[in-house]
Amino acid sequence: MNAGSKDSPPKNKSRRVKARPLEIAGQVVQPGERIQFDLPTARLYTHTPLNMPVEIIHGRFEGPVLLICAAIHGDELNGVEVIRRVRSFRSLDRLQGTLILIPVVNLFGFIHQSRYLPDRRDLNRSFPGSERGSIASRVAHVFFDNIVKRCTHIIDLHTAAINRDNLPQIRAALDEPGVPEMATGFSIPVIINSDLIENSLRCEAGKLGIPIITYEAGEALRLNERAIVTGVRGIVSVMRALKMLPGRRIRTVRAEPYIARSSKWVRASMDGMFRPLVQLGAWVKRGAALGVISAPFSSQEEVLAAEADGIVICVNNLPLVNEGEALFHIARFEETGAVETEIASHGSSIEDDRLYDIESVPVPEIDNLVSTDETT
Repeated sequence: MNAGSKDSPPKNKSRRVKARPLEIAGQVVQPGERIQFDLPTARLYTHTPLNMPVEIIHGRFEGPVLLICAAIHGDELNGVEVIRRVRSFRSLDRLQGTLILIPVVNLFGFIHQSRYLPDRRDLNRSFPGSERGSIASRVAHVFFDNIVKRCTHIIDLHTAAINRDNLPQIRAALDEPGVPEMATGFSIPVIINSDLIENSLRCEAGKLGIPIITYEAGEALRLNERAIVTGVRGIVSVMRALKMLPGRRIRTVRAEPYIARSSKWVRASMDGMFRPLVQLGAWVKRGAALGVISAPFSSQEEVLAAEADGIVICVNNLPLVNEGEALFHIARFEETGAVETEIASHGSSIEDDRLYDIESVPVPEIDNLVSTDETT
């Protein structure tokens, strides 16, 4: 049979299989259906129930089951807004596969504007959890057993800790199957090949063979518009890469991802008042001045110097520091100058996007988003 004969199968056409009803956390979702429900996790000491809000969008045709979750640390808010905007796209009516949205995993921390749960444990160090453990362990168990185990892919949304600011970046274990495709599919310049931490969501989901990436951007208890828009665009890009959304000819924000070889924290050399001299995304050379720490009641000062060439991917925003406190996170790349250029270009493209000033324009369909490069 000749490639051009009329009997040849059409190119680039994959046979779509109709989806079946999906059961998750005791809820049955029909193909083409969209539901919301509350997943019971625990109670306050007043006996008031504390339920995790879950939304499931089940496409008419089979495909990946993608979980997007945020606020595992209760004070990390950018991801909550990212999910709010993603769920508004009308193009989700054409979803292939299943999308699970959980904007707030750690309800305790969210209510109290805290990273932790009432037992002072970190939920992201408590997976897979236990139904007989501490509060953190029990919440982790409910989330992991009812939701995570039903997924084929996961995007976990985070920010830096309190008083620190993260450059938009993907953290991923790039040696794990399926993870590199998701990491590069997010289409942002910086990818950190990050080791797995025992009992973290990334580690425990990875043990089940679920490809998972973490998006880090911004700081705790703050909304950052650039970080939010970058997250929305990245999620849409990953969903297209997974064939969950139609891959039409659109205009997209293009970014050449760069993988960091290593990263290192620069710590305070003394106590005092801290003044940063470089910004997020800056390229710093070895020996360059990063910031100054001054004694508040004398003229003593110390200059913090970069120990190697790299890109600033996190900076401390609190002027009052103790000796040993982490102030700058520097990532090392093969082509550091090119990374800085790509970060600046991508940031400008994000600010030109119609999504950037979300309050002044209607929420557009994915297919109509505006940006700089035309791709297929």
